[in-house]
Amino acid sequence: MTRDGIKAAWVFLTVAFLAAGALGAAQPATRIPAEVVQLTQFGPALGVGLVALLWPGVVRALWRGEGGGRPGRRGTALAATAVLIIAASAAAYGVIGGDARFTRPSALEHPFALIVVAQLIGACGEEIGWRCFLQPLLGDRFGSFVSSGVVGAVWGVWHVQVFAQDPVYAGAFLLGAVSMSVVLGWALEGVAPAARLPLAGGFHALINLGMLLFMDEESGAVPPMVLFGASCLVAAVVWTAARTRRAAARIHPILDHAR
Repeated sequence: MTRDGIKAAWVFLTVAFLAAGALGAAQPATRIPAEVVQLTQFGPALGVGLVALLWPGVVRALWRGEGGGRPGRRGTALAATAVLIIAASAAAYGVIGGDARFTRPSALEHPFALIVVAQLIGACGEEIGWRCFLQPLLGDRFGSFVSSGVVGAVWGVWHVQVFAQDPVYAGAFLLGAVSMSVVLGWALEGVAPAARLPLAGGFHALINLGMLLFMDEESGAVPPMVLFGASCLVAAVVWTAARTRRAAARIHPILDHAR
């Protein structure tokens, strides 16, 4: 990572945290329902915007290139992962007697189509910073796995409101954030920069919508968040194992030929 890259990372983080706090404080005055979209989600986008003004070369370097991954296949895998995370969390919560009832879209206070679109926009507002800027910036030096874990930890801490909850709740949330970041790190590895935002934003939005429709973790209940964090961890382990096997399969023929 270059010196400008280090400066850009710190400026991004500063703006992402401060802008999120300011936007969160301003949301009640805007009368925009948090169920539809949380304005804090646009803090990372503002951070990237300032970095692009101060160090345009850093941002251009991250967003140019073609990549060799297959966005369609990665998108399908990410969507399936999001569905399985929510399904496993809700099913386990129902088994232990939790309130895992399906909330019908028609029962929500606002049109579900509006919520879906707003949730996707909000998720992209976050992911343009976390997975399209900070993660590839750190990945150039630390690799996909380590950078994903670091970004996931920062992303989790950025949700400062969770620390007002039970410590177990906060810990489970951080586990889920790190685990989802690892999943996204593997899924986005090698794909074209232009495909990173729709892939990451789509996964993020599906998770948020799934939690809205099937879980009651927003009430501060600890069990659903613990089960969600555990489900995310399992997904991260599966993705890591799959990527490790693929890497080993590519290396073995090369080693055999060298012998």
